Amino acid sequence: MRTIPTSASRLPRLVVTGASGFIGRHLLEQIRSRYLIYGLGRRSQVECGAPVHANIRWHQVDIGDKASLAKVFESIRAEGGAEYLLHLAAHYDFTGEEHPEYWRTNVDGLANVLELSADLGLRRFVFASSVAACPFPKPGEAITEDTPPLGEHIYSVTKRIGEDMVRACGHLFPSAIVRFAALFSDWCEYPPLYVFLDTWLSRRWNARVLGGKGLSAVPYLHVRDAAVFLQTLLENEADLKPGEVLQCSPDGAVTHWELFEMATAYYYGREIRPILVPKFLCYPGMWTRDVIGRLLGNRPFERPWMAKYIDLQLTVDASRTRRRLGWAPRPRLSIMRRIPFLIENLRSNPVEWLRRNQEAMKAAHLRPNLIIHRLLEQYEEAISEAFTAFLLGPEGQKHLTSYQAIALEDHEWNHRLILRSLANAVLTRQKGLFMAYCRDLAERRFQQGFKVEELCYALATLNEICLNILRRDPHAAGLDEELQNHITMTIQFGIDQVQETYEYATAGRPAPTESRLR
Repeated sequence: MRTIPTSASRLPRLVVTGASGFIGRHLLEQIRSRYLIYGLGRRSQVECGAPVHANIRWHQVDIGDKASLAKVFESIRAEGGAEYLLHLAAHYDFTGEEHPEYWRTNVDGLANVLELSADLGLRRFVFASSVAACPFPKPGEAITEDTPPLGEHIYSVTKRIGEDMVRACGHLFPSAIVRFAALFSDWCEYPPLYVFLDTWLSRRWNARVLGGKGLSAVPYLHVRDAAVFLQTLLENEADLKPGEVLQCSPDGAVTHWELFEMATAYYYGREIRPILVPKFLCYPGMWTRDVIGRLLGNRPFERPWMAKYIDLQLTVDASRTRRRLGWAPRPRLSIMRRIPFLIENLRSNPVEWLRRNQEAMKAAHLRPNLIIHRLLEQYEEAISEAFTAFLLGPEGQKHLTSYQAIALEDHEWNHRLILRSLANAVLTRQKGLFMAYCRDLAERRFQQGFKVEELCYALATLNEICLNILRRDPHAAGLDEELQNHITMTIQFGIDQVQETYEYATAGRPAPTESRLR
């Protein structure tokens, strides 16, 4: 049994499932000094970006794997159990398809957690549900804490089952059910909103198109407000009724039209009027795009099933929850106040914007270049080690003599730079990023006395190492053509820039301006 530091042992103990998810990471950041936290997530802290802190005990585990989960809960019991459990783990996607993961995680996984929590000594089990589990209210009405979760989507169905399962365990521990609004951050990280902004702020043919009357609406809540809500709930849980439903949401709902006007006005500095497509035309149009996408292997985010929700509004009245907890969303974090902040992040750091949002889209929706980017990040260390081994091994000693004078730590640093430059080029689909890096590298190596053949040979070998390592991962299956385009061709373009830079450097002339701008 691990020994818990005296200072941490006096803190209330909290188990958080789904700790590697969007809400979980932000919650841990908010409460890490107030609780001794057992974070359970499918990914490691480093991989998901969760905080590392002395009060956080991290367990990388899948709640659908009962045997592995049981070992984690046994270790928690051995350390004294826990007062609270926040069940944030869930599966959700926007395909509209009944993916088996809905049942394995949202139902079977929850059953595992409930069963194993029975003897933790919990004071409160908090279950994360969603306002989207409820059906759209009639015009003029709103979803309240009393609204039954009778939505038709498979996610709604599994959340309804989950709420019933939690209530059925009332004899084991008191519970609370939290229905969240659509959560976003200053980097967006909410897939539908990301797709909207990506379309509206582009030059695509549909950049001004809104379905129906543009009145489709859901409530949005900043993830930092959601973290504060959960902290407030834990601090006031003794005042709650067993099985009480709470709404972590602002009142009302924000329409697509409102978001479009705010985003385009801030981005372009002028008013842009949307083009409204009648609802009856939306389904055939979305169906046609989806069919074409299937044929081309690149389905759009918008799926035909979404058409029936056009102009419906998921309006919320969360006044009872505000009275119960003394919590309210901060006006400055409202979606309409934050849209300019989202756009500034998009402008100032488009690579990070893309990385965060494509991660939020989940692997099922990732374009091939984004899958390859993720693999490059995942295997960066393995590729770097293999590249160093080659450069300093027998083959490198024979053909790459200049590389033998580089210190080992410099090799590691150089490889980190080149691999991250390659990864950014893959992420953005802009080979020019890697080409620019290779021009700078060639100038430096020329001054250091490297032969052009050495540098080109090393880059060609790096390509082979990347392909060999990435192809071993199951996620790379069927991506041979994309690997050739995004890695081999990118590196080949870089080799071309090395050769050109050496040609001009040998002649004592600077490379032409147009070459540097390519």
